[in-house]
Amino acid sequence: MTVNKSDIYVSPEDYLEGEKISPIKHEYRQGEIYAMAGASDAHTTIAGNLFALLRNHVRGSGCRVYIAEMKARIEQANIFYYPDVMVTYDERDKTPDDFKCYPCSIVEVLSPMTAAFDRGEKLADYRTLETLQKYVLINQERVSVEYFRRNAEGRWVPYPYGGGEEVHLASVDFRCAIATLYEDVLALS
Repeated sequence: MTVNKSDIYVSPEDYLEGEKISPIKHEYRQGEIYAMAGASDAHTTIAGNLFALLRNHVRGSGCRVYIAEMKARIEQANIFYYPDVMVTYDERDKTPDDFKCYPCSIVEVLSPMTAAFDRGEKLADYRTLETLQKYVLINQERVSVEYFRRNAEGRWVPYPYGGGEEVHLASVDFRCAIATLYEDVLALS
C-alpha cells in the first residue's frame, strides 16, 4: 500500500540501490518513489495462503512463486511494483535476483486504500507485460476474487469468483476452493 510520495526524480538504478538498504519498501513509477505501509492481518494471511498453495503446486516444475518481497519490473512503463504474489516460469527471470520482468501471473490482495489503484492504473500498467496471462485481485474484506485473463485476441476479460466457487489459474493449472484462500480470515457460510 503506498502512502508517501517523493518529490524528486529518481533513476531506476538509484531506486534499486536505495531499496537494497532501505528499512521500508517503496514502489517506483516513472521516477517517483512511493513508501509502502504495512499490511493488515487479513491481507498477509490471504497472500500467505495463496503463496503456500501455489508453491506446493509448482514444486519441481521450474516455475517460481514469489510473495511480497520481490519486485515486478515493467520496463516499458519505467515501473517497479511489489505484487503480493507473483508467478514466473520464464528462463529470463533467473537473473537478476532483485526483480522479475516476465511473470505469467500476478496477484494483489486489495486493501481499502489501494483497491481503486490496483483495479485501475496498476492493472493498466501490468497489462503491458507481454508474458502476463493472469491478474488476480482478492478482496480482504469479503469473499470476492476478480480474475482477469488475456484472451486469444489479446483483450483482458474479467471473471469474478464468489463464495463456494473454485478459483482456477490456467497459466500454472492451479485450482483451489475460494474458501481455502480465506482460511483463518473470514467466516464462510
